[in-house]
Amino acid sequence: MSHKKKIIMSKKTNLLEEYKYNYTLQDVKKPELYRDIFDYDHVPKITFNNRHVPMEMPNNIWITDTTFRDGQQSTSQFTVEQIVELFKLMSRLGGKKGIIRQSEFFLYSEKDRQAARACMELGLKFPEVTSWIRANKKDFELVKEMGIKETGILVSCSDYHIFKKMNLTRAQALDKYLGAVKDALAAGVKPRCHFEDITRADFYGFVVPFAIELMKLMKESGIPIKIRACDTMGFGVNFVGASLPRSVPGIIYGLRHYAEVPSELLEWHGHNDFYKVVTNASSAWLYGCSAVNCSLLGIGERTGNCPLEAMAIEYSSFKGTEDGMDYTAITDIANYFEREIGYVIPSRTPFVGRSFNSTRAGIHADGMLKDEEIYNIFNTKKLLNRPMHVSINNGSGLAGIAYWINEYYELPEDHKVDKSHPVIAKIKEMIDAEYANGRCTVFGDDELDNMLMLCDKEFHKKLLLFAQ
Repeated sequence: MSHKKKIIMSKKTNLLEEYKYNYTLQDVKKPELYRDIFDYDHVPKITFNNRHVPMEMPNNIWITDTTFRDGQQSTSQFTVEQIVELFKLMSRLGGKKGIIRQSEFFLYSEKDRQAARACMELGLKFPEVTSWIRANKKDFELVKEMGIKETGILVSCSDYHIFKKMNLTRAQALDKYLGAVKDALAAGVKPRCHFEDITRADFYGFVVPFAIELMKLMKESGIPIKIRACDTMGFGVNFVGASLPRSVPGIIYGLRHYAEVPSELLEWHGHNDFYKVVTNASSAWLYGCSAVNCSLLGIGERTGNCPLEAMAIEYSSFKGTEDGMDYTAITDIANYFEREIGYVIPSRTPFVGRSFNSTRAGIHADGMLKDEEIYNIFNTKKLLNRPMHVSINNGSGLAGIAYWINEYYELPEDHKVDKSHPVIAKIKEMIDAEYANGRCTVFGDDELDNMLMLCDKEFHKKLLLFAQ
């Protein structure tokens, strides 16, 4: 880092801003492992320097997908047919405006390539098929031959990787990475540089100098170069005043402000090791990153990636509009994973779990009978094609049984029952008797349907007419 004195008029803030430093590569002899933060034998520390950076959400924000690359590394391999079906559902979710803009694929095996080709042959505008390859000339030629315009390149940026994994110095790593990017540019492929382990990297000693060099190459070649900031181990934090290397606001601000990387060329890729994957992705958007990289249902190695469906909902929270997204595709994606792929979704997973908008509490069911908005996060039936649900146990009460009847038999408003209906008291007596005899599980729909038939056959027949 060398000193300089430069004053410019910022086009973003319309203020004179002072640049004091020119960040150049710090080619240290020993790796910077931040042992005061990551001492390995204790939980990593979150440190603060109370430096605040401005929130500057870009005009356009979007989602990119890594289900078929990072996501598949944690599950049984999808078939080509399954990938194509999920790709179509993802396109439907993202809508015509392409809120889900890209999806990346491995190209290592023939099956990988078949899947990428099959998705490209669908002719869908969004998401665009991109790739992730090894940084060698042969793979760049493969990308070009397949007609893929953009590819990811792994460029690990922490000293954990540079020194301990690759046995290189920072200067050697920088030279190697720039050579790979030049090979991509020579092949006419847009490079997307994956800054692996950025939340343990020397930000001003390596990350910013490297990003500056990439921006120079972009100007020389005229080909866009993207930077994906990869929170590989989930160390990122979004707290105001948190210090680098863990500060998500600091990373995004620094790449934009000191390396002058445009927002539309910045992408955030997070993992959920410390339960912060969604808030970190949201913060990346808020502080100037246009793209957040996600996977369907958050699948991915270890604790997984940022759930794509979560950021689709988050987008609307920020923008105040769905912008053409079809949220019912979220439910269809979840159903496809469970029924066709055999993937088990934890029942309490937001938006996709079987219990996410379900209750067993009688007091909640009583409120839902009066107005479901009291206990539902939004109109899940309209937006997700997921009506609110009551699971019946010994705590559901009369109100819970009444709500179940109205929902299960799809009763119109003028035929709905309330908890005073005589058949409900009879069903509750049967339920209470089951629990008195030692039952400890909830009742299934078939069991409750059979109970109602036993209590009142004529009433049951009338209800079935509505369910048809």
